[in-house]
Amino acid sequence: MSVLEQLITKLPKTELHLHIEGTLEPEMVMALAARNGISMPYATSQELAAKYEFGNLQEFLDLYYQATAVLVVEQDFYDLTWAYLLRCQEDNVVHTEIFFDPQSHTDRGVSFETVVKGITRALEDAREKLNIESKLIMCFLRHLPESSALATWEEAQPWLSLIDGVGLDSSERDFPPSLFERVFAKAREKGLKVVAHAGEEGPSDYIVQALDLLQVDRIDHGVRITEDDALMDRVAQEKVALTVCPLSNTKLCVYDDMAKHPIFTLLDRGLRVMVNSDDPAYFGGYVNENYRALVTSLNPSSEQIIQLVRNSILASFMSDELKAHWLEEVSKTAEQVLGE
Repeated sequence: MSVLEQLITKLPKTELHLHIEGTLEPEMVMALAARNGISMPYATSQELAAKYEFGNLQEFLDLYYQATAVLVVEQDFYDLTWAYLLRCQEDNVVHTEIFFDPQSHTDRGVSFETVVKGITRALEDAREKLNIESKLIMCFLRHLPESSALATWEEAQPWLSLIDGVGLDSSERDFPPSLFERVFAKAREKGLKVVAHAGEEGPSDYIVQALDLLQVDRIDHGVRITEDDALMDRVAQEKVALTVCPLSNTKLCVYDDMAKHPIFTLLDRGLRVMVNSDDPAYFGGYVNENYRALVTSLNPSSEQIIQLVRNSILASFMSDELKAHWLEEVSKTAEQVLGE
């Protein structure tokens, strides 16, 4: 096993950009469809998996929302989340901050309570049984009007003790962050963390809007920051994290080749970038596979891999005490691997 592979395998990591609905593997889609008596236009999981080739974000979202329809009862959301947490255990992810999209469920008649209770029950079990810590981030679908997001915000009020932050996802193009100022202000007033997808398919100006109008704590994706040199300097200086998803960026044709991905250019310029898997069931791999794809195509140094991992911890919403603990574990593990 190479030094880089040992680092990827052994270093404790966090994942900060993960859509729990995006961990719905084809086998689970078909199993839940059968369990819930839902007819799918695919005879087998292999036939469904063959559709996982996308020319852009919208093509992916169309299939994503179709598959989401198999999630109906609380146990479905528990099973989905638990399967992901077992993947975290395999990849040595010690802390995860997962997104969920309530509107994609409540709009088809599934209650908010069903969704949040299924997910959080699995997160609680993971703390006890797997020693995996977590945060839960409720995302608003930006292709729907802000009035829908505000209605979802009101629906979430009885469950805010289980929710750590809000985010903004779905189709980015033509739906700027500025459309959602009011609902994000409400979340900040309640003391929740705020994040937003920006600068994936949308322009770098969407990153500026997310920072200045939504006042986000992190930018999800953010790779098109390379279009704005001054913005790169600002984000580096302010230590705003970019939750980068390499396999997603190539699968959705943001870059046609992983060798063109700018993650190490951004890292070396001092930006707080890290590795995440986004929607791993659709994009070809969970966290460690994203690291491996970078190694294969971009030939990073050991120090660059270690810094990506450290950034994932620094950018998390963990307590300062836990951050210090895991940063020390990263240093110990890296010293052991590099010493060998």
